[in-house]
Amino acid sequence: MLIGYARVSTEDQNLGLQLDALTRAGCERIFKDEGISGANADRRALNDALAVLKPGDVLITWKLDRLGRSLAHLIAITTKLEANGIGFRSLSEAIDTTTASGRLLFHVMGAIAEFERSLISERTRAGMAAAKARGQHLGRTPKLSDIKVEWASQTIELGRLTPQEVADVLHVSQPTLRRAIARLNT
Repeated sequence: MLIGYARVSTEDQNLGLQLDALTRAGCERIFKDEGISGANADRRALNDALAVLKPGDVLITWKLDRLGRSLAHLIAITTKLEANGIGFRSLSEAIDTTTASGRLLFHVMGAIAEFERSLISERTRAGMAAAKARGQHLGRTPKLSDIKVEWASQTIELGRLTPQEVADVLHVSQPTLRRAIARLNT
């Protein structure tokens, strides 16, 4: 039996292209995960698909990255499938682990995909480090300006208001206020 698995990372994405390809490939059942990252190992539809597979069946995906994000995860899944007499096929990469050449191609493509993700991650980290070195603020804008934090700190130190009262006046939580004061004092 041919079992299809389709996944999109966000609710805004559409499964249509994958579903059409899996149907054309002859999948008798198709399991779908929507709004779930490939990095998430616990995916309900994937778990359901893996549970129904029997020896002689083939799990089919539109692309390798629909099944998993890391080479280790992809290899773990396909190794488990192979140990149970179940094949794997990726339509876009033309990989079919029911053949020796398909298994080799799968490992090569998986390694290249992981290498590409590593490069992207390295470039992102390098870009963030360069931005920090230029003095750019990364991340969220602080809820409290430096002037408000200075006022809050002085007001609390002088005992005019309690930390909770200052937090209420500034419309923030006490932990947010504490972190802002700590940031100012560093």
